[in-house]
Amino acid sequence: MMREKLTPFFTLFFTFLVVSVSMAKPAKAEESVLFLWWNVENLFDTSDDPLHEDEDFTPAGKLQWTDKRLQLKQMRIRHIISAVKSHPDYGKYPDVVAFAEVENERVFAATLSGLKGISYKPIYYESLDPRGIDVALAYNPQTLRPVASKAYTVNNKRTRKIIVAQFSASGKPFHVILNHWSSRSFDQQLTQIKRIEAATVVRHILDSLLVSNPKADVVVMGDFNDEAHNTSLKETLGSSFDAAKVKSAKGRLLYNCWSGYEGIGSYFHNKKWQQIDHILLTPGMLDKSGLYAPKNAFRCFTFSKLLNENGKGTYATYEKRKYKGGYSDHLPLLLKARIVK
Repeated sequence: MMREKLTPFFTLFFTFLVVSVSMAKPAKAEESVLFLWWNVENLFDTSDDPLHEDEDFTPAGKLQWTDKRLQLKQMRIRHIISAVKSHPDYGKYPDVVAFAEVENERVFAATLSGLKGISYKPIYYESLDPRGIDVALAYNPQTLRPVASKAYTVNNKRTRKIIVAQFSASGKPFHVILNHWSSRSFDQQLTQIKRIEAATVVRHILDSLLVSNPKADVVVMGDFNDEAHNTSLKETLGSSFDAAKVKSAKGRLLYNCWSGYEGIGSYFHNKKWQQIDHILLTPGMLDKSGLYAPKNAFRCFTFSKLLNENGKGTYATYEKRKYKGGYSDHLPLLLKARIVK
């Protein structure tokens, strides 16, 4: 008797449940472009290139750079890119991958080719750096359509070529400008002029893009070897932490994504974290059309394996020219920009 009384109730309940589920619309996945910038610290092959000063990075060189060490380095780089894909905030491989300190296209392509389920396409330009290290760029051809690219030379050999590439994502155009400016080796003030020279070139590139389209979506990424308050960034390039000022400055300012960031910096030096790797955005990236970077778009990507034992520094491949077998002396930066249709 009890079963007979309950049956109509459950029939009605399940009928309501089926109708409710069938009427519910599936949530539409948010479309985005995910950018990764990383100075990977000397991604060299093991061969001696007679045109470059790479003798240390050979099996017989001072750093004893063997195939085994190279393979471990490549495995660690792939580990981080795969960790981005597995992270709940991202759930996919970066659409744009940009590295500093890569010796050549062969070692770059070989490193990325070991990733499962994706075939990145490289855009590569050799620099004039005496050591032969370049800025390397790759993109996911399943999500981005390449439009054009160009390399700009700065008037000093220690600054790698500045790479400019245009893409389209779901019909929305955007540019990336990639940088690896001269280091602060020996004396920050003496080398400052070289970074100002590089900033001047980037500023000219930006002005050209923004003259033709003031709302252009441009992402400027790199290892600038300067912090946001330094002349090259603040005055020459126009880096700003104030989004409102960037929006009203008619292209003269760039929004620096470190603004308000509560995490650690990307590089550890003199017993403190520094923010010398940057992602900067034109006003078009803040206007909720095309590509749009909300407040939580930026992250310095890190977890325990990327840090040394005490957590006060990176787990580098080399430390004071002594092999440690780690990932890099820099941490990677990520930017997740929404595609607004």
